[in-house]
Amino acid sequence: MSRCSFGISPIASLVLASAFWGVATVISKKLLASVPPITLLVVQLAPSVLLLWLLVFARGARPVQRYGLLAVALMGCLNPGLSYTLSMLGLARTTASVATLLWAAEPALIVVMAWLVLREPLTIRLLVVTATAAGGVLLVSGFPEGAGVAGDRCGDVLILGGVLCCALYTVLSRKVAPSADLLFTVALQQSAGLLWAVALWSVTLHRTDGEPVLVPSRSEWLGGAVSGLMYYAAAFWFYLTGLRSVPAAIAGGFLNLIPVFGITSAYVLLGERLTLTQSAGAAVILCSVSALLMWSAPARASEPTG
Repeated sequence: MSRCSFGISPIASLVLASAFWGVATVISKKLLASVPPITLLVVQLAPSVLLLWLLVFARGARPVQRYGLLAVALMGCLNPGLSYTLSMLGLARTTASVATLLWAAEPALIVVMAWLVLREPLTIRLLVVTATAAGGVLLVSGFPEGAGVAGDRCGDVLILGGVLCCALYTVLSRKVAPSADLLFTVALQQSAGLLWAVALWSVTLHRTDGEPVLVPSRSEWLGGAVSGLMYYAAAFWFYLTGLRSVPAAIAGGFLNLIPVFGITSAYVLLGERLTLTQSAGAAVILCSVSALLMWSAPARASEPTG
């Protein structure tokens, strides 16, 4: 089994990335009760970018070759830029549980895009696992009982737009600057995303219609910084690390764990509850990821490591 940075396996990296994304989504939802979406995005990205560049200079990370800088930066505008702008706007209109469930649509989109863009093989068993996980998402969402996803449809559409951007980002990440230093790549992409967010934030400041600009409190700054480090620095690092050692479709399958971590965190932090049907759906998702765990070993053996 190949190992990633700090001796962590690709599987552990992908699971950790899913955990950070799921928990940070719940923290973000709690903060959105008092902090505007774009403001929160800036508050989250700023400490993440600062930490990443400190690590880049401390380690003397090798930069991307000059011709690849623009491509890597544009990837950052796609994700976390556009993707998390849409996601944050949507999260403000729906619950944390529903948001993490909608993100579970990403693996299916990755499978299709990896087939179209990267020509990765689309096997029957991969299709079966993807369909099984999608069925689990429907159960967790309470679809058979008419509950859960029937919230603000505008918020749902915004989040799904962010999911689509992330799926495209995952597939393109397998082709853009594959030999560049991972830490430098993440730092550059996060910086591009921060510039995107700051540009949008400056526009919103001029469209307050006379209303006072809300300034986050000290606790909100702290919560935003912690969730930002989880959401962007840690999660992106672990995800891109794992992605370099397994095919995009396999890596995407581990994102089915995000709803499990998100719903559990929402239960603890926000008091959101699952029905028996939704609990069964979470179990289905876990089973589908377990299948990917067993099948990813031969896939990794045939893939070059980053």
